[in-house]
Amino acid sequence: MKLNITIDDKTYEVDVEVAEADHASLPPAYPVGSARLAAGATGTPPAPPSAAAPKPPLVADDKVCRSPVSGVVVKIFAAAGAHIQAGNSLLLLEAMKMETNITAPVDGVVGAIRVTAGQHVQTGDVLVEFV
Repeated sequence: MKLNITIDDKTYEVDVEVAEADHASLPPAYPVGSARLAAGATGTPPAPPSAAAPKPPLVADDKVCRSPVSGVVVKIFAAAGAHIQAGNSLLLLEAMKMETNITAPVDGVVGAIRVTAGQHVQTGDVLVEFV
């Protein structure tokens, strides 16, 4: 299928292959059929990050559990120092009126819980650190 896309009054013709519709894999924040271009896509470079904003500390991904969705922490089941096994419940998140049970990805010991009940979290935020 051929489509015409116009960016900054310039029209481009593109070939698009239509695959089987799998809407379940789309992120909930973007309705089907929408797209947003980054500021840099118009030819204008994006503004550099603010020097005043502190950078989050780097954490090894195999030692943390990150939030799979943006939402609110409803309940925390684990505690620092607790021995856990893969699949044990760590906490409960609510996103778009649905609850998501966050489970331990690996066996280990909980080093720190980085969130509190009622706290808003974003996708990718570190929720729990392991020792």
